[in-house]
Amino acid sequence: MRGPISLVAFALISTAPAAALDLPTRKAGLWEIKMAFEGRNIPAQTMEHCIDAETDKLMNSVGGNMRADTCSKQDMQKVGATIVVDSVCKVGAGTLTSHAVVTGDFNSAYTVKVTSKREGGPPAKGTAADGTSSTTIEAKWTGPCKPDQRPGDMIMAGGRKFNVRDMPKMPGAPGTPPAPK
Repeated sequence: MRGPISLVAFALISTAPAAALDLPTRKAGLWEIKMAFEGRNIPAQTMEHCIDAETDKLMNSVGGNMRADTCSKQDMQKVGATIVVDSVCKVGAGTLTSHAVVTGDFNSAYTVKVTSKREGGPPAKGTAADGTSSTTIEAKWTGPCKPDQRPGDMIMAGGRKFNVRDMPKMPGAPGTPPAPK
């Protein structure tokens, strides 16, 4: 189970420049989230995410807590309904420069397109040799959460489920010590 959860954590960290700043709150309920990765040897992922106002805020802060001390640049501009985020952050021994464009409506559907370049440090698993990558996240609201879901639940392909409230406690999560070998 660690693989898919690590993939989600990796995707969140790579798109965290957008999440770390004050984005609008998403409508409570069940969101279908599709992530496509270019420039990485990682397959596309689809998941469901059951949220309420509290867990949406928590999810947006996953990358934000580590970003405050590690980013030399975090610039967010809103142009009409589009949000543009540019950041330069220290990630491990490297530097991650990202440009994110967020479009759509946080009540029904939105898209996040992130282009990143990592310089320095060892290459991240599954990334291109030159350190460049692109991630596209497409999310759409599908209705109320299902009866067996609680706010914060992320349901991965194959039905694996975990709750974002548990992410800070997971081995390898930002701000936690690495898992013992």
